[in-house]
Amino acid sequence: MKLFLAGLVHETSSFSPLPTSVQSFRDGVLIHRGDAKALQQIAAQPNLVGVIAAAARQGDTLLPGLYAQAQPAGPLSRVDYEKLRDELLDDLRASLSLGAVDAVLLELHGAMLADGYPDCEGDLLTRVRALIGPRVPLGALLDLHCNLSPAMVESGAVLVACKEYPHIDYAARGEELHAMLSAMARGELAIRTQWRRVPLLGIFGTTQPPMRDFVRQLQTSEEAVPGIVSVSALHGFPWSDTPHTSAAVLVLAQDTPAAGKAATQLLGELAETFYGLRERAAANRLPLNAALDEAEAAMQRAGGRPVVLADTADNPGGGAAGDSTFVLRELLNRGIRDVALGMIWDPQAVAIAMSAGVGARLPLRIGGKVGPMSGDPVDLDVEVLACRADAHQRSLTPGGKDALGAAVAVRAQGVDIVLNSTRQQVFSPDCFKELGVEPTAKRLVVVKSTQHFRSGFDAMAASVVYADTPGSLASDLGRLPYKHLPRPVWPLD
Repeated sequence: MKLFLAGLVHETSSFSPLPTSVQSFRDGVLIHRGDAKALQQIAAQPNLVGVIAAAARQGDTLLPGLYAQAQPAGPLSRVDYEKLRDELLDDLRASLSLGAVDAVLLELHGAMLADGYPDCEGDLLTRVRALIGPRVPLGALLDLHCNLSPAMVESGAVLVACKEYPHIDYAARGEELHAMLSAMARGELAIRTQWRRVPLLGIFGTTQPPMRDFVRQLQTSEEAVPGIVSVSALHGFPWSDTPHTSAAVLVLAQDTPAAGKAATQLLGELAETFYGLRERAAANRLPLNAALDEAEAAMQRAGGRPVVLADTADNPGGGAAGDSTFVLRELLNRGIRDVALGMIWDPQAVAIAMSAGVGARLPLRIGGKVGPMSGDPVDLDVEVLACRADAHQRSLTPGGKDALGAAVAVRAQGVDIVLNSTRQQVFSPDCFKELGVEPTAKRLVVVKSTQHFRSGFDAMAASVVYADTPGSLASDLGRLPYKHLPRPVWPLD
């Protein structure tokens, strides 16, 4: 195929204290069609590994367009969104002007917001469809925290979301989407989409039952039900205040009467099952003090392995600042030692510590800089353990790496703290190890992440404790000032 490949990826929190702009994408990933080695840069994006591998096997010609991805934060301005969107559309026009485009594949998120655009993905897909016409296959690779909208489905796009949380299956989903678009381009497959809103919101990890079993049910449905091509369960993104914010189930089936009937029945069964799991599937998040009580008790029976505590509400991967100090302050108040804590986003503290250098002892003000949900700064006398200008951590996709920017490790009162300058949640132990902090040697490891950390830490952890800390992603959704959320929805109603 001649495959147009582009991306516009952002998970937008309506309640984040941080704005998003074009500069946010420059700080993340911003690849222009005319850049030197643009295609190689796009091919190196971790979530596109499966797409690129499948395209290489088939001998496709890849036509690059804009690829932009930024860390989750607040909505974009209208001007900035339209600038990025229109550049991607212009790139598509340029490829179309050079000859036939056999298919279009976009990496999106599914929860991107901008001023005046409560459904950026629906807007973009609708405009792409208008350019390519009704017959050219159009596909979108989505995050499972997508808020599915009617416009996304009505664009005729083949929508495929990852099934796992942590999102470890992007490669497989990319290969699946590529295979469908290829078959459609050859005239061998026609797809009809059915979907249903599931009126619930929450964070549902898939590493343990009952969601582990639900993922297997999705996979079995694709294999065992005749005519079913793909099934996605969208968890929705609860911190996005839109008319489309909700979980959903999406079924792609062959465009035949028998397959359509099977898809309708399957859709109903899966939607009922998903809704029925709502009470049991959400992780048990404990208030901070109760979580630390649980962690201290677990440390007594850990047998030399670390206990991992998740600071879930200050997860940069959901739009939080990543600089809150609530857990750090309580660790110090309790005198808990032999701890690794990371990562606190604090470029100013990083610059001061790097200037002082490894081995320096100095007073340092840490965190608490962005707003009320960050808590107050913590003033500590610290020892600088390590400084790195090029720190990375492994991403969720095998072989992928995420830059942490300039980063330091400092020690104070028995707590080793990793501070970084590129806002990023914790995916793997690398964010500690690259700064000389060995998490397996600690009694307690605190990570600013909601669920993705489990792919990297489960193998070492004696147990995992989820702390419902104060912060932008606190789990009490009833306290959020929603204005557009469709009701009724669990757990608010």
